[in-house]
Order: sequence, then structure tokens, then C-alpha cells
Amino acid sequence: MAEELVLQQGHKADQYQSILPQIQAIIEDETDMIANLANICAALKQQFDWFWIGFYLVKDNELVLGPFQGPIACTRIAKGRGVCGTAWQQQQIIIVPDVDQFLGHITCSSASKSEIVLPIMSNGDCVGVLDIDSDELNQFDEVDAEYLQQLMLMIEKFI
Repeated sequence: MAEELVLQQGHKADQYQSILPQIQAIIEDETDMIANLANICAALKQQFDWFWIGFYLVKDNELVLGPFQGPIACTRIAKGRGVCGTAWQQQQIIIVPDVDQFLGHITCSSASKSEIVLPIMSNGDCVGVLDIDSDELNQFDEVDAEYLQQLMLMIEKFI
């Protein structure tokens, strides 16, 4: 396992192209899901320094907080509630340029301004979500969605 990441500066596509293979190397020989999700959060936080990065996992028909980096967060989210619950329900990526404009947004922190949420799929079911928040408006776009979807494919191999 790598003890240190090589962080890339510049365009976000270049940053993703640098960090994703490093994440793959970190998780490929580890079988523990929580350890892998924790290291993924840490790697993304180091590379991009987003406000909040974390996983919510489906347990007993609700999303329950998993490994994350950032300030304390909401612990449980109902299906269809907020951005995470909506991504879970719809099983699709949701990009929110301004969280104040998302009907039903759950405010875990007033510092969060924009968000992207990606479902984690296993055998056709959503088993969790990756939630990333920024303290800047319009932080996320299709470039993020494309590369983070590649990360989801890595994650789905050990879920």
C-alpha cells in the first residue's frame, strides 16, 4: 500500500487521471470495505480539498453514515430525502450547483454550497452513495461525474 500520494495540480481531469490509479493501487489488495472506503475519502480529500467527502451505506432501508472526511455529518437519511436519498431512490448521479436551490436539501452544514452524489450499485441495487460537498457554488460538473463514475466501478468490485 502507498504511504504517500502524488498530488497533481492543474485541470481537474489531470488530477483525476493521477489520483484514480493511486486509489486503485491502495484498494486492490485490501478486502475490508470500510478500510477501502476510508482510504478513498482520505485520498480524494488530499487531492481536491473539498469541504466534505463521505459514504452513506444502505442499512435497514435507510442511508447510514460511513467513512468520511470533513466536519460532522447527518447520521441517517431516508430514501428520497435530500440529495443523497434522491440519488439512492433514482439510482443516478445528481449534481447540484447550488444546494439552496435543491428542494428538500438536508443542511448538515451551512458551509456546503454545491454537491455531487453518486450511487454505488451492486447486482442492480443501490447499496450506498458517495457524497461530496463543496463550500463553493458550481464546484461539480460532468468531468467530476465521469471520473467519479470510474471510481464507483472500482468500489463496486469490493462491495
